[in-house]
Parts: sequence; C-alpha cells; structure tokens
Amino acid sequence: MSGDARLWCDRLVRGLGQHQFDVYALSRSRRQEDEGWLELPPHVSRVRTAPLWTAEEDGVAYGRRARRRFVESYAELAGVLCAGPGAEGAGGTDGPGGAEGPGGADGPGAVPGHLADRFGSALYGLAELARDEGGLVGALRSDAAVRTLERACRAPGALGTAREARVPDLLAVAAHLERALRPLSLDWYGDDGLGATDLCHATAGGPAALPGLLAAHFSDVPLLVTEYGVQLRSHYLASGPDAATPAVRALLAAFHGRLATEVYGRAAIITPGNAHARRWQERCGADRARIRTVHPGMEASRFTEVGEAPDRADPDTLVWVGRIEPSKDLVSLLHAFAEVRREEPKARLRVVGAPAGAEGDAYLGHCRALAAQLFPDEAEGVHAVGDNPVAFEEIGGPEAPTLADAYASGTVVVLSSVVEGFPAGLVEAMFCGRATVSTDVGAVVEAIGGTGLVVPPRNPRALAEACVALLRDPERRERLGAAARARALELFTVEQNITAFRGIYLEIVSHCPVRRVVLDAAGEPLPFGVPAEAHVPGRWTGPTARVVSRGGPGWALGAPARPAPVRATPLAAPEGAL
Repeated sequence: MSGDARLWCDRLVRGLGQHQFDVYALSRSRRQEDEGWLELPPHVSRVRTAPLWTAEEDGVAYGRRARRRFVESYAELAGVLCAGPGAEGAGGTDGPGGAEGPGGADGPGAVPGHLADRFGSALYGLAELARDEGGLVGALRSDAAVRTLERACRAPGALGTAREARVPDLLAVAAHLERALRPLSLDWYGDDGLGATDLCHATAGGPAALPGLLAAHFSDVPLLVTEYGVQLRSHYLASGPDAATPAVRALLAAFHGRLATEVYGRAAIITPGNAHARRWQERCGADRARIRTVHPGMEASRFTEVGEAPDRADPDTLVWVGRIEPSKDLVSLLHAFAEVRREEPKARLRVVGAPAGAEGDAYLGHCRALAAQLFPDEAEGVHAVGDNPVAFEEIGGPEAPTLADAYASGTVVVLSSVVEGFPAGLVEAMFCGRATVSTDVGAVVEAIGGTGLVVPPRNPRALAEACVALLRDPERRERLGAAARARALELFTVEQNITAFRGIYLEIVSHCPVRRVVLDAAGEPLPFGVPAEAHVPGRWTGPTARVVSRGGPGWALGAPARPAPVRATPLAAPEGAL
C-alpha cells in the first residue's frame, strides 16, 4: 500500500484505546527503520524491532546432533519446494494467470494437504532448532544448506525447472531462504514476548507473518492476518523473467506459495482489504468461513473542504494523481488524451505525482518526451508564447500545494493503471466528490461501485471516449461525484475500519481459552476482564480452535488490562516481498 493507506495500523491502534498494545516491528531497509518512528499513544506498552534487511552471524556452533536436525528439517523444506503443483507457476512477470487475476482465472491454487503438512513440519522443525540452539543464521548460510538444496533438486520426481538449477541458482535460492527465515532466530516467542499475548495481528502475510506462526506453534496464540496487498502476488510481480532464472523463480514461487498456505491455514480470521485480495487468499487455501473483508480506513477530513465545496475547477481539465511508474501506464493515458483533444480541443491534462525510484525517473522522462512529441507547444497567435496542454507537477508545488488541491484542480480524475491492488488514490478522488474514469484492474470496480466510468486497461480509445463523455456532461459529472463521495464516506473511513476490527478482536478472544487472571490497578481480579464464553467448555475453546489460531507479525494482543478483553501489541511488518 502507498500513501494514506500506510497509516492504517497507526490509526487502528490509536482508535482502540480500550486495548493495550505491544509493537513488534520488522523493517525491510535501514531507511524504513530510521524513518518509521511515531510518537506512541499511552496504551502502547513497548516496541521491539528487528531488521530483515541484515543479520549478523549468530556465532552458534552446532554439535553433531544439531547439525543432523538442521539437515533433516532443511531437506524436508527443500523437498517440498521441488515437488508438487504450483512450483512451476512462477514464470512470467505476473505469476500464474497474470497480475490482476490469480492463477488462470482465480489463482495458483491451494497446496495439497500432504505438502502443506510437510512444509509446516520443516518450518517448525527449523524454528525449534533455532530456539534450542540460539540461532539459525549461520546454518542457513552454510555449505550444508546449499548441498541439501542441490540434492532435493536432483532427486527423482523433482520438477523439471528445479533439476535445471545450476550452482549460481542454488546460491541465490539459499540466500533468499536465509533472508526470509530470519524471524525464526528472534527471541520474541517466550512468556515475556509474543507467547504472553492474547492475540497476534499480522499486518501482512508472507515472511512477515513468521513471528506469529511461531507464537502460535510455541504458545497457541491466535492469529489475525490482514492483507491489503497480497504478499504472494507482490512476489510474482517482482520476479519477472529479467529478475532471475526459471529455476530460481520456480523454487521461490513454491516457497512463497507454501508459506501463504500455511499462514492462511493457521489464521483464526483473515481480513483482506478487498475482493481481489480475497480471491487470491481463497485460491491459496484460506477457508471462506474465516474470511472477513475489511476495507482500508482512510482519513476523509483533509478532503472535506474540496468535497463539500462547489466544483470550481476548469471544466476542461483532466487530472491524474499517483506515483509515476510503468504499472500506471501513463503512455496509454497520453495517447488517450491525444484522442480527447481531437474531440475537445480545449481539454488539458495535469499529471500530478513523483517518480517511484530510478525506474520511475526513467519512465517520467519517457512520458515527458512522448507528451512533447504528441502535443507541440501551442499558442493562440503568432505573438503569444506557446503552451503544452499536458503539465507534469508534484504535490507541494505552486499549482498543487496539497493532495486535496491536486484533485480539486480537475473536473474528472483519471486512473490508467494496468496493475492495481486497492486504488487508494481513486478513493481520495471520491472523497473529493470527483467523477472518475478508471481502468478495470485490481479492486477498482469494488471501490467505485457504480459511481464512475470503467474501461478495459491498455485501451486508449475506450479511455478517451469515457473522458469525453464526462467532459461534455457537467450534470452527469456532478451526480457521479456526489454519489462517489457518499460511497467513500460509507465504506472507506477510519471509523468504519476501527469498528470492524474492534468486533473481530472481541470475536477471536471470546473463542479462546483464558490463560491468565486479569488484574486491576489494585492487583485484584478485574470483573469482566475476559469474555464469559471463554469459561464455557465447548468447541470454541477446544483444541480445534487453538490449532487454527496461529499468529503472525503485525500486532500481538496481550493480557487484558481493561474491561474490554484485549491488550494489543502492534507489530509492524515490512511491505512487499523479501
């Protein structure tokens, strides 16, 4: 997630003041770690952090028995990655079936039961070894790990792509597994850490959910997993043909697919942010009965002035707002705008956003050159200065001091993406009461409902026709904008997000057995400190409920300190695949 949606964890914790939180944070880079600190509310008891972007040698010297345990567990893990369906679904930039729809029509498919059991056995075997010996980093970096992986790739029945792995491929896969499995070596899982919590809320899936899985394995802590961007999908998008060889892509896709299945299978409740994420989760083995869609909570107040004020924007201006990168397909937008100009010569296009990294810088340069080629500077007369109808700007500039000003500068907001998860920028435009034209990708249709126009991606003509239709019909623009704002205020505010999670927290805790006595400030048992259901024997407190309650990094909910039953510990997870 980007922009406003990244703040949902902080807003959720602040909005649930009746719970106590401990934060367990995993960082993916030094920059994220240095910039990610916030002033904490009083009901956050402590913060523990660990970097996934670096790990020092643990200095642990394994004895003969420990080395044998490591080789057995790692061999089991490698064997699972080299066998079974799904491992060969990593080819191509978008994973199986493309970026927008998992696996053919629906996804990579759930992992067969025997493979899931073997993967879990290997994973928890490595975790137990790390706990008993004091670390796993050195073993995962050892020659024994690479040799074990090579034997699994050469074993009879291994996937064809795995058998093609060469030494550089094996080293790349082993290094990736070492990075992904670093949470296994953390000292977070005892009775003074995640093991003492009532609930673990993972704010991401994938490797970031490993601490919660271990908290569940060692201490039966229930897990809530929230994904606004599916980590398995992110891995597929990042592992295109240019990123690695087919063997590396196949093995790593198998690992992330097996891990996703394990996380979803162990979670008490899974909360995707939209139906698009939900489809991925279901195809990876998530039980529909345990899925609750909770839309992201976004701050609406900063768009109130624009949303409630009359539309004073130039009626001929289209505006695009977002991060500038190839997946946003500004090239198609520029070609579409060329057709718009043929129908509406006074039309103007404002592209407001900053490039996303080096790739974004190069793409912005390409788009500027294309705009100059398609739209030579125009002038009203021979003595006037020419002007290009396409303007590239950034938030904070004189024309768009704030994000709300950027949306207010146009009468129609356009989204031209070919890949999108939850369209946060589109929802911001809805808060501003703007009519929208969007491509049918990700959760776009789910977000806008019937309050905007939707066209196929990579179709400049359809995009142009929709834009022209709205530019020519101010009454329709006004109706769609008002409906869009009403929908956004109903579904996508911080308040609805907090309300939904408050109920989910209580639902999970009410179905878990009481493991501690809750005391008040005077040291006396706190009346109603735990839900009544937790005292009643039944399936909701039996072994089945505990087995599916596997934790994840995100937040761990600790002993209740107030009448509402959960003490919460936010554990921030890194974004994107490792």
